[in-house]
Amino acid sequence: MPELTHFNDQGRARMVDVTEKSVTFRQAVAAGEIHVSRTTMDHIKKGTLKKGDVLAVAQVAGIQAAKHTWELIPMCHPLPLTGIDITFSLSESPCVVEIRAAVTCTGVTGVEMEALTAVSAAALTVYDMCKAVQRDMKISNIRLLEKSGGKSGEYRAEE
Repeated sequence: MPELTHFNDQGRARMVDVTEKSVTFRQAVAAGEIHVSRTTMDHIKKGTLKKGDVLAVAQVAGIQAAKHTWELIPMCHPLPLTGIDITFSLSESPCVVEIRAAVTCTGVTGVEMEALTAVSAAALTVYDMCKAVQRDMKISNIRLLEKSGGKSGEYRAEE
């Protein structure tokens, strides 16, 4: 099992020193889902919710969240992100909004946390935008799909 790197010799939390790491192109893709009712899905598609265009607002929220991950997750490094793309797929049976976030940078540490944070914030925003018509929505299956770059190389989730 790999050694946990976020602890110092005293067993206390620390931010990993990445000074000596090489600058490489890094990319991560994460996904998640929010399960909604047929009525909620219809509102999302038609843009008839009082708060506005659900997917447009969720997209901006995901982008903002990726950019601010280092402020939300204590041991994350601030990164000069070079690209963030949030996409949505709407499924009818069952009614699910699938969210995907692809994040890139050229740097010394990966962007997995930024992609996961983007998906999480986008899903929470869908919930917030739709809660007036449905309170029992379910956010689930937030996961890393793939990553590349850095010394640990490539990862692709088995689905």
